[in-house]
Amino acid sequence: MNIKVVKYPPKETWNELQKRSILDKSKLDDVVSAIVNDVKLNGDKALHNYGEKFDSVALESFLVTKEEFQEAKTLVDESLKEAMSQAKRNLFIFHNAQIQELGKVNITSGVTCWQKQIPIDKIGLYIPGGSAPLFSTVLMLAVPADIAGCREIILCTPPNKEGKVNPAVLYAAQLAGVHKVFKIGGAQAIAAMAYGTESVPKVYKIFGPGNQFVTTAKQIVGQKDVAIDMPAGPSEVEVLADERADASFVAADLLSQAEHGKDSQSILVTNSLQLLKDVQTQLEEQLPQLSRKEIAEASLVNNGRLILMHDMAEAVEFTNDYAPEHLIISARNEDDLADCIINAGSVFIGKYATESAGDYVSGTNHTLPTNGYAKMYNGVNMDSFMRKITFQKISRDGLSVLGNAIEIMAAHEGLTAHKNAVTLRLNAEWERKDEDF
Repeated sequence: MNIKVVKYPPKETWNELQKRSILDKSKLDDVVSAIVNDVKLNGDKALHNYGEKFDSVALESFLVTKEEFQEAKTLVDESLKEAMSQAKRNLFIFHNAQIQELGKVNITSGVTCWQKQIPIDKIGLYIPGGSAPLFSTVLMLAVPADIAGCREIILCTPPNKEGKVNPAVLYAAQLAGVHKVFKIGGAQAIAAMAYGTESVPKVYKIFGPGNQFVTTAKQIVGQKDVAIDMPAGPSEVEVLADERADASFVAADLLSQAEHGKDSQSILVTNSLQLLKDVQTQLEEQLPQLSRKEIAEASLVNNGRLILMHDMAEAVEFTNDYAPEHLIISARNEDDLADCIINAGSVFIGKYATESAGDYVSGTNHTLPTNGYAKMYNGVNMDSFMRKITFQKISRDGLSVLGNAIEIMAAHEGLTAHKNAVTLRLNAEWERKDEDF
């Protein structure tokens, strides 16, 4: 396997090393825009047409029935049910702890401000189908939405040619608190949730991963019609390690990311030439054992990197510049190194902290910023499902304290109506009433 090895790269070459797989969107935008507009104008009729065209199935109804949920429950292995329950429990513990209401703050005499958290009323989740149905992502998105108290949580996912949804996806949806599941995939599902159809309710925010068509559709509807979770791209991992790391563990983590897709990226950044060589050997040994070895190999050959730095300080600098979606740190002073990380989606500290834990059961969310967006976005958390409304209550005495500053600032901005709104109040004859405090 010919994975790229780079030794002691000068800083001016880092940008090239940090490049992700780039989609050719020259024709994609037009194709997806046509689908989005068709669904916006023609609703269910367009959805039926695209279902037959892309999923090779003609559905009488998109909505998953109670009987289908019940059937799915019988088809899911009991050990998987138990694993999902553990994942849900840990997700609940971590995400529920994030809810912190800001109490009333007395700014000055007669001026009180506070903030109230309100759940986003209607949430839409997209879950891809295909060879690896992401039932884990159902839990990652629906559990915090349920904790937040979102009034309507719907989910769209493509059906198979028999018109069925993967049983594990349905079981996870029911376990996590999804209210309705629709058998709709692709860009048309995003459009249906963004604009609403005869069958699918309009939502206010859309979450979830997908292929290039889904990603493009989210970007299109997210420009003005609905909120989306974050910009998304192919998944990625960086392992930051020194000579004390276990090469077999490092290789396994690189491969676990690579098997997501041919456009995924796996990078090792180390100060140890021996570790780099040992990881190369382990990759060759472990790859043939994988069920998705062709995908993993293509990912590593096309986008993988084994990078040797002079020291760990330089390795950390490279890491913060790269801003990986997932960062695994396995080194002698791993906690100190972790304290130096300022750009990453989620950080895994220690040789036993595999990314797989965060993907499934540890309690953190695996919906994270990719493509360097960790420099300005965070992953999905409870704030993703909430809105914060600020309140202020001001008495006449409070306005007297603030008034002069308001009048001066408004006058200097040339906004005389703003100034007048204060002046009138301060000059009005005042009779103390119960509401003045």
